[in-house]
Amino acid sequence: MGNAFRVRRVIVGLASLICLATIVTQSPDSWQPTLPTTSTSSEVATGQASEELAQLPTKGRAPKTGYTRAQFGDGWAMKLGCDMRNIILNRDMRDVVMGDGCKVVSGLFSDPYTGSTIQFTRGASTSADVQIDHVVALSNAWQTGAQQLTPQQRIELANDPLNLLASDGKANQEKSDGDAATWLPSNKAFRCQYVARQIAVKRKYTLWVTTAERDVMNAVLAKCSGQLLPKE
Repeated sequence: MGNAFRVRRVIVGLASLICLATIVTQSPDSWQPTLPTTSTSSEVATGQASEELAQLPTKGRAPKTGYTRAQFGDGWAMKLGCDMRNIILNRDMRDVVMGDGCKVVSGLFSDPYTGSTIQFTRGASTSADVQIDHVVALSNAWQTGAQQLTPQQRIELANDPLNLLASDGKANQEKSDGDAATWLPSNKAFRCQYVARQIAVKRKYTLWVTTAERDVMNAVLAKCSGQLLPKE
């Protein structure tokens, strides 16, 4: 009786596997690729921003001489076959629809910089509606210590999820290469998180702040005592 029972269990298990394989084969449209995931700032944080800011060196800007985008790599890096732009779009949007090659086709985006909501659709005339901002602009990084980093470290800085946020395209263009002293998000509710993220990046990559930059950061953080640094 025991042997017969075990045989029946094996037969039932094989039948279930065959049924599942048939469903997957016959319904490929129901299966979509999944982008590599990254942590978000709400998941884990470390250190108080104001205390970490006090530990950053304060210096004047170094000359911009020698700066080119290529100093930080040739465009977006790839992770598990997906480029960082699409990885960050997938992280920062909801209701994401994906196409071939890890490309985000559409999604609903709540822009932290302006507080507006954007229905994103990939296309020649619409993709730029949502851009990926380097929270610490690369040229700013170049002038505040990144010249001393190795080429690989600069590539890592330019593709680090900690330094990347999806943003409204116009706001990103308006910011350009500004630091906290020259540009802050118009959405005041996000300024504390924005400044904390800049501090986290500068700490991680041993960059410094200017006096004007530090003063503005301190003024922002004074309104949100206990603001933590994001880890990712």
